[in-house]
Amino acid sequence: MQNSIKFTVSALALACAAAAAPAFAADTAVDADEAAAAAETTTPDSTGLTDIVVTATKRETNLQKTPISISVMGTDDIKKRHVQSLFDLADGAVPSLRVAPFEARQSALTVGIRGIVPLDANQPAREQGVGIYIDGVYLGRQHGINSALFDVERIEVLKGPQGTLFGRNTEGGALSIVARAPSGEFGGRISSGVGNYGAVNAEAHIDLPAVAGFALKLDGVFQRQDPTTINPMPGQAGFNQFNRRGFRAAVRWKPADGITNDFSYDVARGETTPFYSQLLNYNPNNCAPSAAAQPVSADVIPGACVLPGANFSGGLTGTVRPVLPGVVVNGSTRMKVADIGVPQRVSVDKTHGFTNSFKWKVSPEVELRSITAWRGVNADQWDNSGGAHRLPVVNLTAACTAASPCPFSRYSLADLRQRQFSQEIQAVGSIGNIDYVAGLYYFNEHVSDDAATPNTNGAVATVVNGVVTGATYVTIPFCTGNTPQFVGKAVNGCSIDRASAVVSKSYAAFAQITWNATDALHITAGGRYTRDKKQGALLFSRNINYQDPANAAAVAAVGYKPLDATWNRFNPMVTVAYDVNPDTHVYAKYATGYRAGGASSRTSDYRAFNPEDVKSYELGLKADFWNRRARINLAAYMMDRKDSQVDLSTIQPAPNGSNFNNLVTFNAPGTTKIRGVEADFTIKPVDNLTLGLSYAYTYFKVPPVSVVYEGIQTIAGVRTVVNRTTQPQNFYIVFTPRNAASGSLDYAIPMGDNGMEVRLHLDANYSQATQAFDQFATKNDASFIVNGRLALADIPVGADSTRTVTIAAWVRNMFDMQYVFRRDPSNSLPQVQASTALVGNIGNTQGDYGNFNAPRTFGVEASIKF
Repeated sequence: MQNSIKFTVSALALACAAAAAPAFAADTAVDADEAAAAAETTTPDSTGLTDIVVTATKRETNLQKTPISISVMGTDDIKKRHVQSLFDLADGAVPSLRVAPFEARQSALTVGIRGIVPLDANQPAREQGVGIYIDGVYLGRQHGINSALFDVERIEVLKGPQGTLFGRNTEGGALSIVARAPSGEFGGRISSGVGNYGAVNAEAHIDLPAVAGFALKLDGVFQRQDPTTINPMPGQAGFNQFNRRGFRAAVRWKPADGITNDFSYDVARGETTPFYSQLLNYNPNNCAPSAAAQPVSADVIPGACVLPGANFSGGLTGTVRPVLPGVVVNGSTRMKVADIGVPQRVSVDKTHGFTNSFKWKVSPEVELRSITAWRGVNADQWDNSGGAHRLPVVNLTAACTAASPCPFSRYSLADLRQRQFSQEIQAVGSIGNIDYVAGLYYFNEHVSDDAATPNTNGAVATVVNGVVTGATYVTIPFCTGNTPQFVGKAVNGCSIDRASAVVSKSYAAFAQITWNATDALHITAGGRYTRDKKQGALLFSRNINYQDPANAAAVAAVGYKPLDATWNRFNPMVTVAYDVNPDTHVYAKYATGYRAGGASSRTSDYRAFNPEDVKSYELGLKADFWNRRARINLAAYMMDRKDSQVDLSTIQPAPNGSNFNNLVTFNAPGTTKIRGVEADFTIKPVDNLTLGLSYAYTYFKVPPVSVVYEGIQTIAGVRTVVNRTTQPQNFYIVFTPRNAASGSLDYAIPMGDNGMEVRLHLDANYSQATQAFDQFATKNDASFIVNGRLALADIPVGADSTRTVTIAAWVRNMFDMQYVFRRDPSNSLPQVQASTALVGNIGNTQGDYGNFNAPRTFGVEASIKF
């Protein structure tokens, strides 16, 4: 028995030892031009690991000789892991890359690298900390990036600040998606498949022969999945469903030797619904009304009804109410059917883009490039994920009647419209032993949004002999048309929580030079100067029209100011790289980056905040050994972030005289320290077996922040601060595990001499528990996700050896692991209440709510290549 146990553990360890990061793309194909440009790399024999071409330095280079910590996922890796959109990378395929939906919704993704993960980049005047690029074009918003992936050649994950070559908002790194370019030869791939939960996917990629120097490539994709949690209300959308489709046309024109002009147009539509927000527990902090002052804490004290950093000198008021009849409290398993049905439509993202990429090889020393792009996204949000599990909490009494049902179920409605234009000019080349990149960049973005949160359901008490014995639930009209200028949008004339509009402009000049001092020593220095200008206005807050002169006095009373700010930054970078031998490379790197400032449209005063800046120090090793059958890449880094943009839930006055709890963004004083180690190991012990392992360790420490809580009263139209308390509070970096690892196994069995193979792929991904909010120590669950694919690949069809068929079965989350990826404690803690002393109100306290990950999905698919 003991030997059997040892064997099982060893087998599991072998299955988890896998190629996640830099050696992801053992079979990654590259464009012929790029392969030629990277010809300085040593081509391994057929038994070794394959070289990988990347463009992280704005030129095509061998991954192993590029002094940047990079993970690459190639075409085959995307297929083997059944990655249909960026959200599928949330399982931790690249341990230092973190992908999570904003709130519970899939229509806006939060992307982070190395602990640079913004909680709320969902606002028009707030930026991401990791730059997302498609074919060199920066995407200004996190909306729409969960569209279906087209024919992707590779995804490069550049870790650490990329402020010199990629610019602002890349302080954590950059995610660069490279699409496959037209080949000029007839060929293509068509595939289709089905899966559980009604899943259907199909795609077609067609290359047409070049005519008069023009080559055309067409890509079409379609993906759908039914809900994984059913909404019991008839005719309404369920939870965690999607329907994505898109089309892309690319033209490559080569009018003369040395000139390549690529033009592409893409359009996509994504229809999604949020994950279901379950009530995980009931009153976990034992809240009860008390006249005694509550203890002060920098963090949540387990089992104590304390808001972080607050000193409720006036005690607690209100009563924790029981859950409504029929509401299920379940913190251990994913609910297959919601307990109470709610009205819900699919949220819709519509994206489009035009890109022109021009390259002219002027001379052997100079290549001029131009990247011109227009892009846009429209997002309409209908998110009713929480039902009775989120605020408001119903006090079920005999007053909840059919004529006047007590409202609940927060419908999060929103509209966003974004348009951007960017222009980049580059000069790339080599002069003697000097390699250089220089360029100019311009970016112009217009964004507007609105949001409303009406209630959709009402509780009607069942009363017997004057005693409430139960309840029935009805739908209630949730829009009154009291804002007619918003009728016809997702918010549909409802009372507007907020609406804003922002124009952002960015200008930059950059240069980077590498001096190849000897055959082994390479010294790189570069810098980027950026000037950012942002102008924004809060149009509505709490249904008050800020542009109406009649509201000018009330708006001024809350301290509202439009955003009109300019920031200038110079971001330098220095790297010293040394080739110990042809297969071993080491480097030391200093790099900087910054994230632009902005203003929070969630606040009544449109509270502005400044940029945050990062300095990074990194040491790295990249080595191939054992006749290039093994590869190890190591990186250790220290990052210091100043003026960290953090979010705090606190009380704010509204122009209509009321007070509300909302999210305020501000710059935390002091230096946030982020430290980490990344390790990637790949081994090919025999010709048909590839194993590897990726690991990321991330430590962070945000200095305690002195937070000011104020009680605000309005008496005879005059606002006064009636109580103020200042307490230290700890803050955290969200969705960043201390330890994370990913592994995979790829094994191929040849079936004769015609190229047909049986291919097995397994990958396992682990993440330690993380925080979901800046201000709460409450953690999500740890996760361990295993995916797999078994394929009979490259079956010859007819006499044409280039025409093959592949049939495959795949599974994601093989063991149906269930874990809470987002835990929200805001409904289980007191809210600040204005009073003559600072008081905590527990009248809306119910419990933590959260979202479980997607269940096991599986399917079969077939593809034909010609």
